[in-house]
Amino acid sequence: MGRVKTRLARDIGVVRATWFYRHATRMLLQRLSRDPRWSTLIAVAPDGAVAGRSWPESIARRPQGNGDLGARMQRLFDGSPPGPVVIIGTDCIDVTAADIAAAFRALGSSRCVLGPARDGGYWLIGQSRMPRPLAVFAGVRWSGPDTLTDTMANLNGYSTSLLQQLEDVDTADEWRRSAAAGVRCVGSRTFGNANWS
Repeated sequence: MGRVKTRLARDIGVVRATWFYRHATRMLLQRLSRDPRWSTLIAVAPDGAVAGRSWPESIARRPQGNGDLGARMQRLFDGSPPGPVVIIGTDCIDVTAADIAAAFRALGSSRCVLGPARDGGYWLIGQSRMPRPLAVFAGVRWSGPDTLTDTMANLNGYSTSLLQQLEDVDTADEWRRSAAAGVRCVGSRTFGNANWS
C-alpha cells in the first residue's frame, strides 16, 4: 500500500488505488498466464516483494532490480532466454490474450512492437531481440504524454509495429470510465466478470 498506483492514489485514495491494483493484477494474470503460446513471468518491485504470498505459485517471479522503469524493462529484455519478449504492466485492464498474440505475431516481421495508450504512454512493449536486444529507453520521460513519442524516437531506423490503442488506469477519470464499463473497484466484490474474496 502506498507503493503502487501512486498517481491514481492521489485522486481516489491509497486504499482504493491499492485495491484496484491487486484485483486488476489478479484479473490480468488469470486471463493471460494460462495461454500455452507463451510463458508468463511476473517482474516484481520492490525486489523484496518477490517472495510475497500474493503471487500465484504457478507463475515464475523475478525481482525488477534498481533504476527507473526503463532500466528495469531493459534488464528484462537483456536477461531473458532467447526469443521474443513482450512486457505489459497492470495499468491496462483491457489487455486480452488476442492482444498478446498479436504482439508476438508483429515481432515476426518487426524488431519492436508497442501498444499505445490514450494518455501518451504505452501498455505493451515487445522486442524480437534478434540479433540482440535494442536499448530504447534513454531519455524517455515516464508517466506523461511524451512517453510513447520518446520511445519511438529511440527506435528511429528500426522496424516497429503498433497495436491498437487502449486506455490504462492512472487517474480518477480513467478509473471512473473503467467502473462505468463494468469494473467495480470498491464497495463490491465483483471485478469485471470474476468474483474475488
